[in-house]
Amino acid sequence: MKLIKTNLKISNSTNDEAIKRIKKGKNNGIIITQIQKRGRGRYGKKWISIKGNLFMSIFFEIKEKSLLKKITKDNCHLVKKSLSNLVKYKISIKPPNDLLIMGKKVCGILQETITYSKKKFIIIGIGVNIKKNPFIRNYPTTNLNKHAYTKLNRNIVFTNIRKTFEKKIGKI
Repeated sequence: MKLIKTNLKISNSTNDEAIKRIKKGKNNGIIITQIQKRGRGRYGKKWISIKGNLFMSIFFEIKEKSLLKKITKDNCHLVKKSLSNLVKYKISIKPPNDLLIMGKKVCGILQETITYSKKKFIIIGIGVNIKKNPFIRNYPTTNLNKHAYTKLNRNIVFTNIRKTFEKKIGKI
């Protein structure tokens, strides 16, 4: 399935942008922004968005009875697969939604569901540290370029993630 891309310069939250599009009748899409002012993680924790990193959300309709726990696991594996061929070291999943390289966080994934017009949607917010990593007390972080085969940018990482999801969406 081809995802309709929306590219923004500035966004409060790509997940919030996805919700707006769902409420405008869009059944799927992908939102990417250069700057995210109010990104969030699980339990409303702040996601630190540093320019040059990747902030995106993918959304699509799911079956009403889909198990969120299974979808979360599947989506983590899809993002991991997308990033693994770009770096020299193994990427591991720290359940439920963080990706680590050498024990340091490189990616966070925030999933939300919304029901609108009797349809259920999943929104997968993905934040990837590409160029810079934030300092988080008691949680070591890293970025892809520290571990990459070649210098990476937002477009390369975005394209890898997009292609992986477009191949698998109907199967999630």
